Amino acid sequence: MIEDLSTVEPPAPLPAAEGLFAVSTDAAHLNHGSYGAVPLPVQRVQERLRAGHELDPDGFFGDLPARIGAARTRIAAELDTDPGRLALVSNVTEAVAIALDSIPFAPGDRILVTDHGYGVVTRAAVRRAAETGAEVVVVEVPLDAPDERAVREAVLAAVDERTTVAVLDQITSPTARLVAGPQLLADLRERGVTTVVDGAHAPGMLPDPADPNADFWFGNLHKWAFAPRGTGVLAVRPEWTERVRPLTFSWEHDKGFPWNVEWRGTCDYTGWLAAPAGFELLRELGPEAVAAHNGALAAYGARALVERAGLRPLPATPGVWMRAVRLPAGWGEEEQDVRPLMAEVWRRLGARIAVRPWSGGGVLRISAQLYNRAEEYERLADGLAELLKN
Repeated sequence: MIEDLSTVEPPAPLPAAEGLFAVSTDAAHLNHGSYGAVPLPVQRVQERLRAGHELDPDGFFGDLPARIGAARTRIAAELDTDPGRLALVSNVTEAVAIALDSIPFAPGDRILVTDHGYGVVTRAAVRRAAETGAEVVVVEVPLDAPDERAVREAVLAAVDERTTVAVLDQITSPTARLVAGPQLLADLRERGVTTVVDGAHAPGMLPDPADPNADFWFGNLHKWAFAPRGTGVLAVRPEWTERVRPLTFSWEHDKGFPWNVEWRGTCDYTGWLAAPAGFELLRELGPEAVAAHNGALAAYGARALVERAGLRPLPATPGVWMRAVRLPAGWGEEEQDVRPLMAEVWRRLGARIAVRPWSGGGVLRISAQLYNRAEEYERLADGLAELLKN
């Protein structure tokens, strides 16, 4: 739905969050949804793990599978899912490759994606289709689709007897809205469609993000769950766990899922071991307080962009800590346009944003995290008003 932004006011900063992050105060980091920012307490946990690793490398690796299993169990509890069907991975890019490699396709099968999907995830579906003779069908979901029901209807209208798999975002990266909600996943399961859900933005933001109706669900922990980068999760329904095809063989392969996915030899696993500390920090701050702050600040950021820069708001999903607005026609319409535009916004305005190409005017996405302030969005909006005149 399109929010009524006219009365949205910025929230007061959370006192407990003061000094938690090391991001520079000389610039506006309004793109937390892309790369996150690791809180200092979690950085220190990982630093201690790395120091211990270097003191006794053999000893560190000796009991590492068990320590990873313990971390996984703690993370599964935070996500309200079964640790036996959850594996730690580096990120959703790795997870989608595992999921698609584990699904048998036949020539003529159709893989459903939407035009709001994350580019690399869609490319993974295209590659798998090319390897197997399947076909990728792109569902066009209007940018102004008013609500979750309209999105669900658009997806279901594209399902036919040849549709075997749907690769869908839980929260879309370019447009910051819900697609793979509980009702859509239930509807697809009823139709016999295997679902692969990109929940990159869900952990830490959405309650109970790992929907049990998803055959494969994966998310990043470095975005909103305060974990180090290179930390993600893959959840698999029980009927698929024995069919999961890891990206590589390892000494844990014969244990089956999730051990065969997690172990990849001499790698840095400290981010995974430190990830539970991110959830602990979130609990200490109060998940409700963090959600209220970030949700309100994202909405205020959208208000600033609409009122000060004249940009058009796009429908928003309640509870999401990002907002998307539409750039004017001629701005950010092609892939080759968006990186120069983001670089110019950084150079001239000192702000980090995300822009995705869209015909008729690109989509600009902002994020809100505890270190952001209302005046950062105001400065961005005022600067964009001038920049877009040229």
